[in-house]
Order: sequence, then structure tokens, then C-alpha cells
Amino acid sequence: MSELPPSACWTLPDHVDQAARRWPDAEALVFGDDRVTFAAFADRTVAFARALCALGVDHGDAVGVLMPNGVDMLVAIYGAARIGAVPVPVNGRLRARELTYIIPHAGLRALVVSSGRGHATGYVDEVSEALDLAGAPALRHVVLHGDGRRDGMLPWDAFLARGDAVPDAEVERRRRRVAVTDTAMLMYTSGTTAHPKGCRMAHEPLVRLGRVFAQERFPMAAGDRQFNPLPLFHMATLLPFNACLAAGATFVGMEHFEPGPALELLARERCTVAFPAFDLIWAAMLDLPEFDAADLSALRLINVNGDRERLTAMAARTPWLTLISPYGATEGGGVIALSHADDPLELRVSSAGRPFHGIEVRISDPETGAEVAPGERGEITYRGWSLFEGYHDDPEATAAAFDADGYFRSGDLGSVDADGRLTFLGRLKDMLKVGGENVAAAEIEGLLSSHPAVAMAQVVAAPDARLREVPCAYVQLREGETADADALVAHCVGRVARFKVPRYVRFVSEWPMSGTKIQKYVLRERIAAELGPVIPSAPSPPRR
Repeated sequence: MSELPPSACWTLPDHVDQAARRWPDAEALVFGDDRVTFAAFADRTVAFARALCALGVDHGDAVGVLMPNGVDMLVAIYGAARIGAVPVPVNGRLRARELTYIIPHAGLRALVVSSGRGHATGYVDEVSEALDLAGAPALRHVVLHGDGRRDGMLPWDAFLARGDAVPDAEVERRRRRVAVTDTAMLMYTSGTTAHPKGCRMAHEPLVRLGRVFAQERFPMAAGDRQFNPLPLFHMATLLPFNACLAAGATFVGMEHFEPGPALELLARERCTVAFPAFDLIWAAMLDLPEFDAADLSALRLINVNGDRERLTAMAARTPWLTLISPYGATEGGGVIALSHADDPLELRVSSAGRPFHGIEVRISDPETGAEVAPGERGEITYRGWSLFEGYHDDPEATAAAFDADGYFRSGDLGSVDADGRLTFLGRLKDMLKVGGENVAAAEIEGLLSSHPAVAMAQVVAAPDARLREVPCAYVQLREGETADADALVAHCVGRVARFKVPRYVRFVSEWPMSGTKIQKYVLRERIAAELGPVIPSAPSPPRR
């Protein structure tokens, strides 16, 4: 079969089936001892789809997936998409308080939850607590993946057995109803609001971006092996996996990233390309004493995001590797630009290269919306085929996210040079990025303000040697009330994911103001000055 052009587009189930036909016996996925061929993966998605049909799940129904990384998580995501249902990969680090919003907001009709590795209290306990707190009117079925039993939850083996009564012809009939313009996935991403926004992604951008990756910017071919230790609820894994499906390459993943085992896996599996994406991940591996002795001679290409100085130092450690860096967001389909492998190092570490064909980027004045000249700073805006369909159940936020010409307003600061290369320079939005995870300041401010002693809380980014940014909370106490930093941190622990918990708490009696608004940039500068020129690594918050 001849190579298909990057613009070739079909649905996610068609994408899986194409790979199964072209490379049936080639290894598609490696997660620990679970090694699956392309044909076997397609068969497992069909079995999952049959079981959903038996539960009455239909086209357009939302199916939540809260599981640790593994083949079965991808089976659930792509199996749901096979019959036109909408998979909702749920961040495995979220706690019950956060799930009480996502489960009903997504309108989940079914939820697959794992009894495997999760929080200390387990995924199942968090889901049970969330359902007790808020309920979920649309939810009809909860499937329990893994060991153990729980009242009201259908065991995984019994769930799959129900599908035996559904003929393959029925699954095929439903697959044929799925259109490339249908919603293929609902991805929740944190923004500047207290609650995460659900991004509705169609089939076309997910499949087409995979082809662009594999054939143009992150070149792979049959026989390549891609190391990717990131969580499967991120576009930073689902998009590269779609690239593997497009190229016939093997996706080598991890249930949970740990630097030592990751390095061993990278060497043992003879991976040829790597997608750690975040400099935090790659730095943790580079810093291992055993890194220099590891046999990574098969590795030729790596994708890492970070600032120019840090990426330059990383490239110096691995001179045989070609290092490239991306720019994107969930709303853009995950990635809209990726630096060119044949560019000199300076361009590869200082920019994300030119946007993919068919995606237009415009740098706009944040106040007026007018386009600025090449090289000038402004808000990164873009439009094109890779964009999301809109925010789920939030038409006002969707309308506000686009300008009059249909460009998505990213809230990011950047520039485009005379050759069209895009450089990310920071964020305009009031949010943090903690080790690659988006954190909305408003969410943590709301949680802190629920403490009886707190009158006002403002959360800003403090620089961090390991995570790049961590939450710092400035707090004004109510008159006559007392509370110390430990008490406020304890108030957050167990209520939100640990990466959202403030690492620093500072008390104030007055705020830097501009008219009626608190000047957050002053607070950011204050904590940065306090920490000094040698940036420390913040202490980790306690566990619940």
C-alpha cells in the first residue's frame, strides 16, 4: 500500500483499522508485560465497543475513562469512539472534589474506573465520594477495571462478557455512521476559570495531526519505536499514539513515570524516537548518575518543550540526538507547530518552527486585536483545521475564545519571525503550568477562600528549579482570625491534586492595586525576588 498523504482523513476507528490492515502482526503497544499487535489492538477495541452496545451506550453518549496508563485505557478510549460514543479521558490525579464537577458536566452515561494504581485512597474511592457528593443524573453504568468488587459497579470481565451477545455486524453498522466531523473526544483542560473546560475534539484533527506528525515534523516509519512516558489523559500521548498508528511504529509507554525505570525502558526497548514533551521529564532522566552509561544508540529524535537555555544544555548532553520543540494547546488539537528537524540547533531550541500547513498564526495586540509586525510580541492567535469544536456546554466561553476573524485567542505571549517561525514567550492568562500541568489560579483561590479564616487569596506562579512554576498563595486573613501556612496547605491537601497545592503561603494586610484590580504581576515579582537568583526546588506538599 502506498504512503498516504498527511491530509488524508478519516475517523479514529478507521485509523485503527487501517493500521491493523497494513501492519497486522507488528507490535503496536508495549506497556510492561502487555505487548499488543496492531491487529490485536483493533480486535480489543471491537470487543469493548460490543460491550458498550450491550449496555445501551449509543452515538454521542459520553463515556468516562479513569484508569492508569496501559493498553486497556487506550482500548476503552478508541473502543468508545468506534461506535460514535464520546470518550472522556479523565485526569487520574484529580480528587473527588474535582470529579464532582467533571462527571455531571460531561454528562457521562458510562464510566470505566480502575481499581489499579491511583491515589492513596484509590480511583474507586474518589469516584464513589464524588457521586455521593454531587450525583450524576445521566450516569447509568460504572465499570470496574481490575481486581476487586464494588457494589453498584460492573466488573470488567462481566462487562466484556455482555458484549458476546452483540454481533460484530452491529458494531460495524455503528462505525459506518461515524463522521469525521463528529465529536471524537471530550478533553478537559484547566484554563483561567475555577473549573476545567471540556474541549470537544472532532475526528479530523486527531487523525490528521497524527499523519502530519509521522510524515512531516516527527518523522517515523514502520519499525520505529516511540518512547512516551506521559499520561494517556493528555494530548501529549494521544496525538503521538495517533502518529504511531499512521506510521506503523510501536508506542512504548509507562504506567507511571519514574526516571530510573524510564531510562531502563528506553534502552531495553531500543527506542528510536522519544516524546517526553516536558523538560521536567527529560531533565529527571538526564540527571541520573547512570544516564551516560545507558545504551541509547538507537535513539535519533526527541521532542522536548522548554526555554532556550535549558534545551541548549540538554542538547549538549546528547549530541547524537536531534532535539525539537513544540507549541500548542488542547484547543489547537494538541500541537500546531513543531520545530524542523533539519534546522540548526539554535532555531530548534528557540522556536517551535512554522505552523503546520493549513493552520494560520497571527500575533495580535492583546488590547486592540490588531496584527503586529514580524518579530514583535503579542498574543498568539490561530485558526485552521486542527482547532477544537468549542467548549462543552459553554457557548459564552466558546464565543469569547475567538476573535472576529475566527482566530483562537490562546492567551499566550509570542512572536513570529520573518520566516514564519513561532516563538512562545509566556502567558497572558492567569494560570500556572506546574511541571507541565495546567493549574487555574481561580480554582485554588476559591478553595483557600473557603477556609473560615481567609478573607482574600491570590495565587501566582513562583519560579521553581524542578517544576518551572509552583503555586504561591498570598492570603489576607479575616479580622480577628488566625491561621498559619501549614493550616492553609492542610486545607488544600486531599481536596485537589497535589500539584495544585500551594508550595508557598505569604500573608498580607494590603494588596498592590491598579484601580480596582490587584496587580498580580507585583506579587509574582515579590516571590521571585524573595527566592533569589538561585531558584530553589519548593518543598513537596504533604499527602493526605
